[in-house]
Amino acid sequence: MLLTRRLLLLVAVAALLCGAAFVAGDALDGAPATRPAAAGPGAAPTAQPTSPAATPSGTPTTAPTSSAPTRTATSTPTGAPTGEPTREPTREPTLEPGPRLVGPGDQGDEVRDLQARLKQIYWFNADVTGVYGDVTATAVRGFQAKREIPVTGEVDQRTLDRLYAMTSTPTDAELHNRGNTPGALDPRCRTGRVLCIDKTSSTLRWVVDGAVRQTLDVRFGASSTPTREGVFHVYVKDADHVSRLYGSAMPYSMFFSGGQAVHYSSDFAAVGYAGASHGCVNVRDYDGLGQLYAQVRVGDTVVVYWS
Repeated sequence: MLLTRRLLLLVAVAALLCGAAFVAGDALDGAPATRPAAAGPGAAPTAQPTSPAATPSGTPTTAPTSSAPTRTATSTPTGAPTGEPTREPTREPTLEPGPRLVGPGDQGDEVRDLQARLKQIYWFNADVTGVYGDVTATAVRGFQAKREIPVTGEVDQRTLDRLYAMTSTPTDAELHNRGNTPGALDPRCRTGRVLCIDKTSSTLRWVVDGAVRQTLDVRFGASSTPTREGVFHVYVKDADHVSRLYGSAMPYSMFFSGGQAVHYSSDFAAVGYAGASHGCVNVRDYDGLGQLYAQVRVGDTVVVYWS
């Protein structure tokens, strides 16, 4: 009897367990199956759904296109700043000739003065005539071109101002094709071998025993560096002297008082009496001074005076 009860109890428990297992299996059969992805080499890929996601009704399936206009890039020349206007080079103003003051065909004292001034600076190499002809026009054109003045061959105010700045008022001798006229010979010049230098007439005369052998035009020192006056003697000669103080060439130098000497001056030859020396006696005739230099000896007398 006891054994029968135990068997019935086991059957009842087994029946309960079977029923529970049946209910659980039925519940699992209605849920979607999930499987872990296989790992390791050779594993089959997990199946993915191939149908696209649902799209709401009325919504376009393609991305919208922008309505803004498309900009095309433009190339910029190398070195040119982007967005800045090109600047043209600034042009220098061109000088225009001024009104004519004197020119070809004119005659008179103005032309004579012009020719004498051009002659002082070696642009006019003919006699002063007072007639404005081809030679004068050529000289004026050369002078204008050298100074970057509009080249016309006619004299305007700009040309005249520049010419006046470079020259001095012509002497009567220059206006009439004569050299400077020497004054009276100083009595101290009448004996022996003398360089007789007259400040009044701006002349140097080479006098031997009272006879004038040669005459040259000269100029003197400025008021701040005057040429000394009196009786001196040549104490040294140097044909190729160069000033240590000013660095300028002094050909055919004949020293007579300290650093003062008779010598050739290229400045005197170029600008005439518009300039001055630092105390020396300047000569503008290179060849003439060369002839004098060959005759003068150390010890010869030098007389500087006013006639």
